[in-house]
Amino acid sequence: MNKHDKDAILKTIPQKGFFGHPKGLSTLFFTEFWERFSYYGMRAILLFYMYYEVSDGGLGIDQTTANSIMAIYGSLVYMSGIIGGWIADRILGTARTVFHGGVLIMIGHIILALPFGAPGLFTSMFFIIIGTGLLKPNVGGMVGDLYSMKDPRRDSGFSIYYMGINMGAFIAPYIVGTLGEGVSFHLGFGVAAIGMAIGLIVFVVTRNKFLGLAGTIVPNPLTKPEKSRMIKIILVVLIVLGIIGWLGITGGWLTVERVIFSISILGIIIPTAYFIFMYRSPKTTKVEKSRLLAYIPLFVAAMVFWAIAEQQSSILATFANERTNLNFMGFELKASWFQSLNPLFIILFAPLFAGLWTKLGDKQPSVSQKFSGGLVFAGLAFIVMMLPAYLNGGAGTLVSPLWLVLCFFLIVMGELLISPVGLSASTKLAPAAFAAQMMSLWNLSNSSAQAINAQVVRFYTPETEIAYFGIIGGVAIVLGILLFIFSPKLKEFMQGLN
Repeated sequence: MNKHDKDAILKTIPQKGFFGHPKGLSTLFFTEFWERFSYYGMRAILLFYMYYEVSDGGLGIDQTTANSIMAIYGSLVYMSGIIGGWIADRILGTARTVFHGGVLIMIGHIILALPFGAPGLFTSMFFIIIGTGLLKPNVGGMVGDLYSMKDPRRDSGFSIYYMGINMGAFIAPYIVGTLGEGVSFHLGFGVAAIGMAIGLIVFVVTRNKFLGLAGTIVPNPLTKPEKSRMIKIILVVLIVLGIIGWLGITGGWLTVERVIFSISILGIIIPTAYFIFMYRSPKTTKVEKSRLLAYIPLFVAAMVFWAIAEQQSSILATFANERTNLNFMGFELKASWFQSLNPLFIILFAPLFAGLWTKLGDKQPSVSQKFSGGLVFAGLAFIVMMLPAYLNGGAGTLVSPLWLVLCFFLIVMGELLISPVGLSASTKLAPAAFAAQMMSLWNLSNSSAQAINAQVVRFYTPETEIAYFGIIGGVAIVLGILLFIFSPKLKEFMQGLN
């Protein structure tokens, strides 16, 4: 998409009407509000649904395997953003891709709401993985379309958008989690499906009036020869995967553990190939190549951060259910409720960060300096989690829920320095020919982190938790310090962007 196209799009978007921001921000704000409600509501109870005994309404999967499945599921959700970004850039445009993604997500939640057991679980995962890949990166890309590259409201707009989607994530565990743990897991999943349906309605009803031409242009459409070649490639891939799957299942060698390991390897290979492809593309200019090089250490930093943050739904959820005293000050807590802490803290503190960046203007820290601070906070969150076992006599004891509250708080402080800033940086540093795919690449930082987590979480037990939290937290802090030291050099590679 060239500058003329971007200018033409901006003229069709009402530039005021939502807290001083473009009116289209409200459409994307509430679409993601409901999509995140459905996703995080489902995620708050999914781990428990997998490893609870069948007599308790679960599937009875081994707890360590369930943690690995959660990590791989999260990895594939973000990995599928490659498909969504490519489809938006080359076939449908971001707006149509977002709509189709929402439909698939809703179907996935409906399947999970029905008593189909393990087959239903994995079928629903397929729909939600593909649907989220279509929707999530492209909604973020459309937020970028609402602003010019030099608009000082840009970072603030992403922070407001980020706060909005976390409002949905905040209320979801209380509603879906309470129904899932207290009544029926399938009832909770059904409520998640309703949430996604509401999000689709909001998007369809308001997009023409508030978003104008945002998301309607296909920036790098397929030529006829490319379409023909792509159809052949897709057919060959599907046939090969079908044969491998059939042989693996009938032969007994395609186990869950081997699938998880294979996806863990892909989590490293795919983003590496992505960087090489964009850097070597003739459509990427010299300035854009320099900015891509600056983006690599940011990607690695984000990957390390998400490796810690995404354990909120696996290791920290297990810790909440197995190691935490849920009877607190006369109240009986539910383990799923802890999943609301992250979005709650974001709702409380995102406006402060957005206001701070607006007030500082050109004097605010660089992107890499913000990222370094985010890594240090994440590392401290895991260092904190060493203390309960040390102070309470090790494994087998129930600890105060306040330890988890402090851990989640520190992670959120890091997240506000990395996630909305990373979204904004991805739209600014993206080569013009790969605008939507750059958002997919940003989401791959999370995918890669969770792919690695699928192997890392296997080392966690109540007996090893001191070493587990200490090593991971220490690595994050050291990398954060190194990133801060090299921040001035990275700023040079960004070629005038901060």
